[in-house]
Amino acid sequence: MTKRPNFLFVITDQHRADWLGCMGHPVVKTPNIDAIAAKGAVFENFHVAAPICMPNRASLMTGRMPSVHGLRHNGLALSERANTFVDVLATAGYQTASIGKSHLQPFLDMPSDRAGETDGRPIPEAWKPDHSAYIEEQPVNYSAANSYELKLPYYGFQQVDMVTGHGDRCGGHYQQWFREHCPNWQELCDPVNEIAHDYTCPQAYRTPIPEEFYPTTWIADKAIEYLGNTAKKADPFFAFVSFPDPHHPFNPPGKYWDMYAPEQFQVDLPYEAHQNPSPPMKYLNDLWEKGQQAPNKQVAFRTEPQHIREAMALSAGMITMIDDQVGRIVAALDETGQADNTVIVFTSDHGDYLGDFGMLLKGALPMRSVTRVPMIWSEPNAQGGHRSSALASTIDIPATILDRAGLLAFNGMQGRSFRQCLSSDAEHRDDIYIEYNDSGSRLGFNPPARVRSLCNHDWRFTTYGVEDWGELYDLKNDPNETCNLWDDPRYAEQKSILSLRLIAQLTAHMDESPLAERLA
Repeated sequence: MTKRPNFLFVITDQHRADWLGCMGHPVVKTPNIDAIAAKGAVFENFHVAAPICMPNRASLMTGRMPSVHGLRHNGLALSERANTFVDVLATAGYQTASIGKSHLQPFLDMPSDRAGETDGRPIPEAWKPDHSAYIEEQPVNYSAANSYELKLPYYGFQQVDMVTGHGDRCGGHYQQWFREHCPNWQELCDPVNEIAHDYTCPQAYRTPIPEEFYPTTWIADKAIEYLGNTAKKADPFFAFVSFPDPHHPFNPPGKYWDMYAPEQFQVDLPYEAHQNPSPPMKYLNDLWEKGQQAPNKQVAFRTEPQHIREAMALSAGMITMIDDQVGRIVAALDETGQADNTVIVFTSDHGDYLGDFGMLLKGALPMRSVTRVPMIWSEPNAQGGHRSSALASTIDIPATILDRAGLLAFNGMQGRSFRQCLSSDAEHRDDIYIEYNDSGSRLGFNPPARVRSLCNHDWRFTTYGVEDWGELYDLKNDPNETCNLWDDPRYAEQKSILSLRLIAQLTAHMDESPLAERLA
């Protein structure tokens, strides 16, 4: 019987595909991730199911689209009734662990933009209340000194080392450890003790927290500890190692703060590069011209080139810090004798505009900078790398992992295995379908944005629900999406073709679970 493989699954947060050395970035240094890519398969057209944290992470876990698994936008929770591919692995005898950011339940204790809208109704919602409160990631659970014990398994994970939040203010088990091991933790977390710097970019913060106490290091330490423990056991493992960076705020610690200089980076796509900006782009530009700021720190915003270069330099520092820690984890895999039976996967949950048309962060506009993410799959003992141009999606990851483990996926999983692309030029999908739903009215949208996109090698076609405008980009001739062809009569036929293909996707993405057990 063939020995079942281990899986080391590394995921970053808000990390666009082209910000790795192996993806051609001219400045950012990622030698350890590049080394994994050199032996494995690199996907050049890998896209998310949704370009925002929680919905796409739930799609990663379930292999299902947000409109099907129910975590449609940030602030909701993945139902405890949902099966995940990690449940399948655990049921088949795998050791399973989540180390770092999970974000399958809300980790903020603030009310949403639409809280209270159903007040006063005899029955407030279409569904009866779920019996779970979904508070496992809430700050209150991690306020005590003793390490909080989650109810396990947690979406299939038998061990959880939880990190919530971003930057140097992460919560969860990390925050409990930080308070225990840093007697001056309150001083380190006080904004008045920020290390002096001359950056003016919004959310640029020079943390006084040393590198060895920063969340990225803690996550790597816990992953290394876990690998040491699994080496003593016979059962294979699935380790989900999730770094909250390079998500904003822009605050790499120690040497990573000034590892890169803003002058090393170019703003290749200024706002003026777009020939006919969409209404949300105009909305953000108007705010910027009036000197007004975004309503909260999670919303995309337009800013000036110097701010963008600063954000790029600091993001590069965070990425290189992650790369250094990935190097430590892979070295531990070798030292524990498990490398020759471990598949390594590297990806991210979504990207960042990071300067495209003068914007930072992410939002309703599904540009390739936020929908296209790194995807590296490295088989044990692989000798040479392979680059695949096949179109694939986050929802395909669970099916591929289960396929590699020799296990059948559950009914209702919408993704499909891309194993045939790992060492060949095989195609995988004709089109990628991407959803975005907002929890509140932002970027000028009212009601909240409901976005559906179809993209392939040649086109990106996007509709915005009730809006009377949309987007159509010719990716072959305009890969940077600088000219919206939606209103161009010469492309009316192409719009019709893509509309039908999008309708086909919408029709296919219904919930096929459960199967009927009886005839009508």
